[in-house]
Amino acid sequence: MQRRRGKDLEEALLGAAWAELTERGYAGFTLEAVAKRAGTSTPVIYRRWANKALMVEAALLHESSTRVVDVPDTGTLRGDLVAMMQAANRSRIDLLVVTAVLLDDYFADRGSNPEQLRAQVLAGRSSAAEVIVARAVDRGEIEAATLKPHLISLPFDLFRHEVLMTLKPVSNTAIERIVDDITMPLLTRRD
Repeated sequence: MQRRRGKDLEEALLGAAWAELTERGYAGFTLEAVAKRAGTSTPVIYRRWANKALMVEAALLHESSTRVVDVPDTGTLRGDLVAMMQAANRSRIDLLVVTAVLLDDYFADRGSNPEQLRAQVLAGRSSAAEVIVARAVDRGEIEAATLKPHLISLPFDLFRHEVLMTLKPVSNTAIERIVDDITMPLLTRRD
């Protein structure tokens, strides 16, 4: 076994955990397999994570943190929404698929759900949708008084729905339909 410490060891463990999770899902995920893949022993893992659920959470949070997408600022609400969805297509689709498809047993074990896990990943940060909409309000494209939380999250809720239905990136045509046919009319309406 390779002797590593600190950040190097943690990176190796979390990378091995992510690989195991994406290959085997939560049901087939074992700390022993992670240790073997990382070239270490299970006691090393147990010193950091008390059980497989906590290690899976750590691996997901770590993987998510390595794929942070800067919120685009194209100068328009439409441009920002389209650019953000295209960026998510390039870097975050597998995170969404893993969360939705491979973590079913995790949610059952933890008495949790994808929404709670998403809140953990965001860890108090504003979502991309909130940032994009706030900029649009500042530019005068949207009236703040018409905004409701479900309207703010709507474009990305629809994007996630498309991913979950197809288990692949969302087409540019579908992105444009989400933005042009649904989101823009709802967010920019003047009551």
